[in-house]
Amino acid sequence: MEKWVVAAKKADFNAIGAEFGIDPVIARLIRNREVTGSESIREYLHGSIRDIPSPWLLKDMRKAVEILKAKIESQARIRIIGDYDIDGVTSTFILLKGLRRVGANTDTYIPDRVSDGYGIHRHLIDQAERDGIDTIVTCDNGIAAADEIAFAKEKGMTVVVTDHHEIPYEETENGRALKLPQADAIINPKQPDCTYPNKSLCGAVVAMKLVFALYEAYGIPEQEREEFLELAAIATVGDVMDLQGENRILVKEGLKRLPDTRNKGLRALIRETGLEGGRITAYHIGFVLGPCINASGRLDTAARSLKLLQAETEDEAARLAGDLKGLNDSRKALTEKGKEEAIRLVESTELKNDRVLVVYLPDCHESLAGIIAGRIREKYHRPSFVLTKGETAVKGSGRSIEAYSMYDELVKCGELMEQFGGHPMAAGLSIKEENVEIFRKKLNENCTLTPEDLIPKIVIDVPMPVSYITKRLVEQISLLEPFGKGNTKPLFAQKGLKVLNSRIFGKNRNVAKLQLMDDSGTVMNGIYFGEAEEFLRFALGKERISVTYYPEINRYQGRESLQIIIQNYCA
Repeated sequence: MEKWVVAAKKADFNAIGAEFGIDPVIARLIRNREVTGSESIREYLHGSIRDIPSPWLLKDMRKAVEILKAKIESQARIRIIGDYDIDGVTSTFILLKGLRRVGANTDTYIPDRVSDGYGIHRHLIDQAERDGIDTIVTCDNGIAAADEIAFAKEKGMTVVVTDHHEIPYEETENGRALKLPQADAIINPKQPDCTYPNKSLCGAVVAMKLVFALYEAYGIPEQEREEFLELAAIATVGDVMDLQGENRILVKEGLKRLPDTRNKGLRALIRETGLEGGRITAYHIGFVLGPCINASGRLDTAARSLKLLQAETEDEAARLAGDLKGLNDSRKALTEKGKEEAIRLVESTELKNDRVLVVYLPDCHESLAGIIAGRIREKYHRPSFVLTKGETAVKGSGRSIEAYSMYDELVKCGELMEQFGGHPMAAGLSIKEENVEIFRKKLNENCTLTPEDLIPKIVIDVPMPVSYITKRLVEQISLLEPFGKGNTKPLFAQKGLKVLNSRIFGKNRNVAKLQLMDDSGTVMNGIYFGEAEEFLRFALGKERISVTYYPEINRYQGRESLQIIIQNYCA
């Protein structure tokens, strides 16, 4: 069951259209994305690198730069400790490349998902001490590692944290008490006294900000910063950050550069995945390139993806890109198997009655928990955790819905877990096996979601007859790209469409093509991807149908025609 709702944001769309030379429909789409005021609209349509805030606005940035300059001058050994996902790998590479460029004596360690777990741990600090490390710089982790950082400080180490995750806190009689680690410098825009305007940076962009500040301090030519933009785009999309403001500009600028990247590893991966020579969009990062970079941290070691980014020869890059593509293909098969088992458990047990799903798959590879949780969330539109049996504890990941702040709900169950962290929409945790069922019950006891919250809402930007679609309108819609979280692809709707003819094609018979006619007599081709036979049975069994859609230009053998991609349908 879905609930279709129309976005009802108000503005003078004709005036906005006239000011910026755009169709009033485009003005309405921009307003629906909460972009208001001439300056914000200008930045949304034409924003560039010049609109990016200064890295010096980040709290502790000057302190971190001064610390690192002193360490570089004395050639003290610096170790970067990253994370095994796409954001962590790109963060690690950005810091490694940037620090080495300014003369630092630095190496890296990306924790192993299974044997080390997430983030900085005591045994990694012990190893750093044995290796003669003076300074640890974290990326995409560290903000929740107060005990571990205290341990490093006891050993006389310097610690600089770069992270973007939520600041840990505990509820007290006087409200929330933040639990910040006692690092020498903390760069995280989510700190309450940080003046940086964008609180939704990914870890790689936080790392990039530190590198930009260092480059400025060392007088490195400004054009050298540009090579980091494509990595910032990959991490921002791959870590599912909101594509608004600065993030959207970074992704737009990175996507421009990605087809012509000078990074041999990225170039090889683009070739291996069949994207060479074409336009690369945020979709390709999220569903083609990104999963390959993530795959090594899931099924092997994230060091392999880091090596890809560091590849110095075309042969090495091609070999590593092929390895990552193969790992991702294996990951897809394992994910499908885990998803089917999770659905079976939900459907056949009392889990189906829960508003918050906690599915324990002891035999599932722990690296797949987050992906499967996302698929379960999509199917049932409920906050979903998937837990797996690790070597020392049960580990898992959660994916949420808009009405449920996952991190805040975990805080309420904090005493049941060994470790946890995350965001409102996603979280990770480790827990003792005997606490799994207690955890599930407590989450559901605390849950305040209403039946209305659990109904998926299809938000329609504009109810628009297909007769209004023109090539110029479709081309103007591309001004709104890149699309993703926080800047969704526009959705239009029309009711009362008559199906004239139809057919099914595709290797798996999962594509339906049909001709649709509205009351004005306008005929438009429509394409539907998914359960094609089920869709056509419905469409041909009704006199008229209603659809939500996205318009596009179909280019084939030098000819162009307008068509709509059907997203949802009803009578």
